[in-house]
Amino acid sequence: MADLPVPQTHTPIHLTGGPDKKALVDAFKGQPINALRTPAVVIDRAVFAKNCALMHENAKAWGAQFRAHVKTHKTIEGVRLQLRSTAATTHAVVVSTLMEAHEIVKGGLVADETVNDILYGLPVPINKLADLSDLWDEIAPHAGTVRVMVDHPIQVEAIERFEDTKSTNRRWSVFIKVDAGGKRAGLEPSSPAFQELLKSALLSQNISVYGFYCHAGNSYASRSPEEASSWLTIEIDAVNTAARMAKSLLPESNRDPFVLAVGSTPTAHSATPENKAKLASVLHGTLEIHAGNYPLLDLQQLHTGLVQRTRIAQYVTATVLSYYPGRGNNATDEALCDAGAIAMSKDTGPSGSFGEVVGRTWKLGRVSQEHGILTRDSTDGVDTLRIGEVVRIVGQHACLTLAAHQWYYIADSEGEDGGLVVEDVWVPWKGW
Repeated sequence: MADLPVPQTHTPIHLTGGPDKKALVDAFKGQPINALRTPAVVIDRAVFAKNCALMHENAKAWGAQFRAHVKTHKTIEGVRLQLRSTAATTHAVVVSTLMEAHEIVKGGLVADETVNDILYGLPVPINKLADLSDLWDEIAPHAGTVRVMVDHPIQVEAIERFEDTKSTNRRWSVFIKVDAGGKRAGLEPSSPAFQELLKSALLSQNISVYGFYCHAGNSYASRSPEEASSWLTIEIDAVNTAARMAKSLLPESNRDPFVLAVGSTPTAHSATPENKAKLASVLHGTLEIHAGNYPLLDLQQLHTGLVQRTRIAQYVTATVLSYYPGRGNNATDEALCDAGAIAMSKDTGPSGSFGEVVGRTWKLGRVSQEHGILTRDSTDGVDTLRIGEVVRIVGQHACLTLAAHQWYYIADSEGEDGGLVVEDVWVPWKGW
């Protein structure tokens, strides 16, 4: 075996308590959204739930399993809506951090059978094997499984060496991470490195290859359903090729179907019955679709052409602090608001801004740490802003925007108050 880095000393994760949900609900339930201290994240629960149901419908149309990524919102309430929609019920999640996994367990989602399958969504860190093993021990009595990813033979060796120190000699359920051109993580099936990894994983006594996992992060550049569909085809071809190679290395009697895991929010949205009909290749496994941003959506997803503005379920409220007539480009007006980079993130996209003001001609054109400059392209003078006015801004990337906020105010556009008051408060998990 190769010389491996010395793992960090394993110590149990001590989950720290965040803001108290009950106290927050008691304090804010029934308050008008526009009366909240700004900047504040507001989520429309009705739209969130509809988006979850639509994704389940997509998966059903393809006859595919569905795995929900929870990293965008990181909340118990959000996970429940992702897995139990009006269209279907699923039980598999993917997490980006151990904190997310532990809070899913701590929140009772494994005990009540909402979740029974947790995938750690990065190539398995050697220094977190003990944590992941403990997590698996904790959920095993509830028939729960922890799965991991590998994309290098040293990760396989690390699992084997870790199991050598234990009496259980467990077989880890593993996805092999496939790169379909994004060059973020994983290996291309055509590469010699992938063949080496595949052989080491299949021969390992401590690994059971569950399937092949691909994430087309580059699909976020799509500008039409056709472009997103082409990325989905590339994903499927990549994992299918990997599965075919694996089957060729296994004896006929040991060729259980692999799981072919594909998806990102754009490609998962393009998994329609029409596109299924275009899938000419014979699959060497069962299809699983994964996505994470889809319940909330943002400007990035809007510009793919796959969703409508009415499906964006989140926004940030901001207060106009000052107003500057004629200060902007071409003598346009500008305004100062209290939502800057910390509240919105510094992501920009095709719109060329950090966010767009809902229902107005204004954009978040520039940001500093704690404040932003609202700009506009028109000089018609009709859509002016008032000092003290509260505006709603949709940012470029919901995952980063929500990560900055300690809690989210929940409204419901289908409730009695039409989304104008706080119905609930969700407290996200913080940390890694």
